[in-house]
Amino acid sequence: MSDALLALLAPGGVRSGEALAAALGLTRAAVWKQISALRKLGVEIEAVPGQGYRLVRPIELLDARAIESNLSDRARALITSFQVLRSVDSTNARLMAAPGPTPGQAAVCIAEYQTAGRGRRGRAWVAPLGAGLCMSVSWSFVTPPPQLGALGLAIGVGAAHALHSYGYSEVQLKWPNDLVARGAKLGGILTELQGEMDGPAHVVVGIGVNYELPPVARAAVAAEGNPRVTDLRELTEGVAPGRNEIAAALVSALVETLARFELTGFASFRSAWSTLDVLAGEDVVVRSGERTESGRACGVDQDGALMLEHDGLVRRVVAGEASVRRA
Repeated sequence: MSDALLALLAPGGVRSGEALAAALGLTRAAVWKQISALRKLGVEIEAVPGQGYRLVRPIELLDARAIESNLSDRARALITSFQVLRSVDSTNARLMAAPGPTPGQAAVCIAEYQTAGRGRRGRAWVAPLGAGLCMSVSWSFVTPPPQLGALGLAIGVGAAHALHSYGYSEVQLKWPNDLVARGAKLGGILTELQGEMDGPAHVVVGIGVNYELPPVARAAVAAEGNPRVTDLRELTEGVAPGRNEIAAALVSALVETLARFELTGFASFRSAWSTLDVLAGEDVVVRSGERTESGRACGVDQDGALMLEHDGLVRRVVAGEASVRRA
């Protein structure tokens, strides 16, 4: 990826091929190759006849200093490792492969682009460069806290509240791991764990939030039969806080949620999760492996399991490989 070329184009406006070549110390043919490479990453670059090149949409590139300066004091005190990468296979994979941080401290990895971003159940998480926010936080528990399986739900609460503080009051949660608004998917959460049930545990929590998806990305999502998506720009009619500011708010929320969860487990998050539950009282279909069942969603229990009522009987559905949609 050409960081230098992207930085020149990111603010918007037309730059001639000659000016770009001079600024980069390259031939115009080499500049064209780099533009082609950026297009393959989902960056929309248009050629203006007789003038040069410009981004269809200016991009606020992620900046480590800008993000760190906007972190909450609590989060800043807990973070001991902070990376902002232009490209990585997966922020979760990056942190899972590294040793866990000292218990009570956090390691953070944010990426502009993921070549192998992942969601739940082995699905790919696709976000064109500059179109989303992809980040992960690593945390170590000396002893796993109660209801560790519900950590993803607690993270959802923290992320939703962070977005609410910026005016995104429509953001709700869909069991077990989706951020939704206006009936469409805004983001997702992936939690991965290494360790023993009664011993030290290393957990990595990843979150992806759509910031401004280009039409081609939306079309790709629809073509694969995925749920309808939305983004922060759409929710605010084209005006949204800066990507670095939102990134800092989400990092702060994730780190503070992990610290709080270590002390209380899911107990202190359950009530808030219920108020954000978009499926509460809805008729739903749950798929788990080859099994499909329907019923009415009745919230979650103290362990974060979905309570599904059918014919007067209520049973627990554990997240695991389960997926749920409205009937």
